[in-house]
Amino acid sequence: MSSRDLPSFLLMQNPIQGYDWGSHDALTTLFGIPNPAGKPQAELWMGAHPNGCSEVVLAGDVQKLSTLIERAPAAVLGDATVARFGSLPFLFKVLCAEKALSIQVHPSKAQAEAGFAKEEAAGISPKAANRNYKDPNHKPELVFALTPYQAMNGFRAIPAILALFERVKLATIADLVAALAANQNEAGLQHFFHQLLILTGPRKEDALAGLLAYAAAHQDEETFALVTSLAAQYPGDVGLFSPLLLNVVTLQPGQAMYLDACTPHAYVRGTGLEIMANSDNVLRAGLTPKYIDVAELLDCTRCLAKPDDQILLSPRMEGAVQHYDVPVPDFTFSVYPAGEHALTTASAEILFAIDGTVILQQGKQSLRLEKGQSAFIPAATGSYQLLAEGRVARAGNRC
Repeated sequence: MSSRDLPSFLLMQNPIQGYDWGSHDALTTLFGIPNPAGKPQAELWMGAHPNGCSEVVLAGDVQKLSTLIERAPAAVLGDATVARFGSLPFLFKVLCAEKALSIQVHPSKAQAEAGFAKEEAAGISPKAANRNYKDPNHKPELVFALTPYQAMNGFRAIPAILALFERVKLATIADLVAALAANQNEAGLQHFFHQLLILTGPRKEDALAGLLAYAAAHQDEETFALVTSLAAQYPGDVGLFSPLLLNVVTLQPGQAMYLDACTPHAYVRGTGLEIMANSDNVLRAGLTPKYIDVAELLDCTRCLAKPDDQILLSPRMEGAVQHYDVPVPDFTFSVYPAGEHALTTASAEILFAIDGTVILQQGKQSLRLEKGQSAFIPAATGSYQLLAEGRVARAGNRC
């Protein structure tokens, strides 16, 4: 297939992942996407990931986006993207959290390559519960809030962590708090984090009981209200200490944050657009019944404070267009306001209609998107017109 055979715009049909933490009504409320089964709808995936590949309509036939890419990689992705990545390097989602996701850390590119090779050599099944690395890629992420979006992102400053634990006064872990106070550095925080993760038996039970009792009496504070909320979802989980360790933030609609490799984070509740490198590598650190590989987690975690001014990602403005610049080439993300925009593809793109109808035009070709629909635009498309009644999210990659 050559670029001449490709339409300029392809309507996407996107799979919905039904993870149990997902919202029952967010996709319906925001975008009119039905939920006839009444089950959780956690993530709408836009991309070519093997665990949930979008479909596109080409000459009246429905086919997987991955199949289209395989048939004409240069025309679909662009020569530079094929040379650098070999495949579509990003996955674009609508994420709808009704319950908290696990606390997660994603490895760096080098760590992912080494970990994947090690587990492949050991013959660990990709579907095994103790498999950490599903692919050899890193997984930086950006999330853009569509509703108020509560999350945890990176470690608090060590003095702030100490102040919270000293307020709660948990006698059974007083020695751990004292050790951190005496070693207020990366090694000291790593030791403290490690010891909390491996708490067991009566010591763990006593510490959590004390934390929950204190939290119950301080529900006017976001940190402790979150502890109580998480305890109802994940009773007895060491992840209940996480609001005292990590920065708790609530993004307002239209705000964004970037989550780099090796940074602990968790999404608590809310709906947002999320774009990430095309990876499924997750190391968990609590708020989950799934496998936690403490040693591997610690190897992949930078125990450094994330300053307040680095939690939110401010856009670079081009007129009224918001460009969210990230330090990786795997994805780009911009939000365009209502109006007419002249655009040119630098790579394959996915456009998502956030607020209203969108019309894409190039010569005699056009495609209409309703709110909640998306279009795949091959790299070969080149220049085109975007006419939008509301905001449009534009995802692509650098080459």
